[in-house]
Amino acid sequence: MSYLPAPLTTRPLGTSDIPVSALAWGMWRFGGDDIALAQTRVETALDAGIVLFDTADIYGPDNGEPFGAAEALLGRILAGSPGLRDRMVLATKAGIVIGTPYDSSGAYLTAAIDASLSRLCTDHIDLWQVHRPDLLTHPADLARTLDAAHRAGKIRTIGVSNHTPAQVRALAAYLPDSLPLVSHQPEYSALALAPLFDGVMDQAMETDMAVLAWSPLAGGRLANPADERGRAVAALLDAKAAEAGVGRAAAAYSWIMAHPAQPIPIVGTQNPARIAEIPHALIPRWTRAEWYAVLQASMGEALP
Repeated sequence: MSYLPAPLTTRPLGTSDIPVSALAWGMWRFGGDDIALAQTRVETALDAGIVLFDTADIYGPDNGEPFGAAEALLGRILAGSPGLRDRMVLATKAGIVIGTPYDSSGAYLTAAIDASLSRLCTDHIDLWQVHRPDLLTHPADLARTLDAAHRAGKIRTIGVSNHTPAQVRALAAYLPDSLPLVSHQPEYSALALAPLFDGVMDQAMETDMAVLAWSPLAGGRLANPADERGRAVAALLDAKAAEAGVGRAAAAYSWIMAHPAQPIPIVGTQNPARIAEIPHALIPRWTRAEWYAVLQASMGEALP
């Protein structure tokens, strides 16, 4: 039986020289006041070989906590155990403003980057991302802001989240060669297929951008499918999971990683036991026919 290539356990972050793991740990639901539990989550991810940690300044209000709460919680851990910072590739995002809703102006992002650095108790961010496109900021102005932050040593690399290929090209046109866009962060899962068809995956492969897939379990719809489409996809994932001796989540992540763009699923579980199981996603292997079967089940129609 011929399988698709196995995902690399470590690869560069886009065109940068920063090595990252095949999967990332996301901190959208990272919150609370239990510092010991929070540190256990961080250390469990690192011990499982996960080095890419993805957070954002907006992570907090969805958990009933203040703006910046997830960054601040991680910062408290890093301040108390600074050696952990050296083991991770730290990614964060900014540009979402409650009630605005987006602001990528120079003054706002400059202040947002400084605020993230302060909350995270670090002097630099490894991957800083524009969280959502601000239609009222010219890409030339955004490029100047990011270049200034890079030259000041505040950010090592830059990426975008929820951007179209056209928006990426517009921003890239104004960036210096020394500061390429190294990552896309779209929603992508076996139930969220847009990046396969809207040009995001093609652009990532063309320009060697990493693809960081957020909501790889489709916001829980793969864990608990509520419609015929979800159940059909889950059944195929379960068959692969049973074959590989892993859970459905691991099969779902492995399906994402089988694409030649080598997407990096951002796993959002906050359960330490499940965090420890994240590497199980490296076990399943897919044939072309199996991978396309999942795609067609999700599409609800056969490919021509």
